[in-house]
Amino acid sequence: MRLRHSLAALVLAVFATASLGQQVPRPAGEFAINMDNGSQTLLSQYSGKVVLLMCMFTTCPHCQRTTQLLSPMAKEYAPRGVQFVAAAFNDGAAGLISGFIAQYQPAFPVGYTTRDQVNEYLQHPPGKPTYVPEIIFIDRNRVIRAQFTGSDDFFKDQEKNIRAMLDTLLKEPVAAKKTSAHKKRS
Repeated sequence: MRLRHSLAALVLAVFATASLGQQVPRPAGEFAINMDNGSQTLLSQYSGKVVLLMCMFTTCPHCQRTTQLLSPMAKEYAPRGVQFVAAAFNDGAAGLISGFIAQYQPAFPVGYTTRDQVNEYLQHPPGKPTYVPEIIFIDRNRVIRAQFTGSDDFFKDQEKNIRAMLDTLLKEPVAAKKTSAHKKRS
């Protein structure tokens, strides 16, 4: 009887973990952010850099404070090969983004995208509440290494935790590009 309960608990735990989605690490697929000037920023343009991607709401006070926290860090970490970028996905973000940029003056690119695109990229399960900001860390090899939602303990001391994650990722080498193993011999 005890074995059945343990097995049932194990199955339930596996199902609960699988239902959360969000597998980390995972390859960082392409993600497009529409910029206020009509251009588009692609995450792939930052290959070889550590990337901190923040998905946020322009109207969220926590997101606004996080933007202010990240701006000096973006300036500090840029020479070390880190790119900060943010995508707003709240209702009306396309019309609100220019005011957000004017008010908070982020030291990194901030644009907008759709909720569906963010949910797909973040592997956010349908029906699960969204807690913003969401911060995603992508290593130099374009692998998502960590992902935190606004309700995570990570945000209790976010500056310390962000710095620790960035410093860890910066210590890791960039994977060597594969070259052809078959060279013609003369």
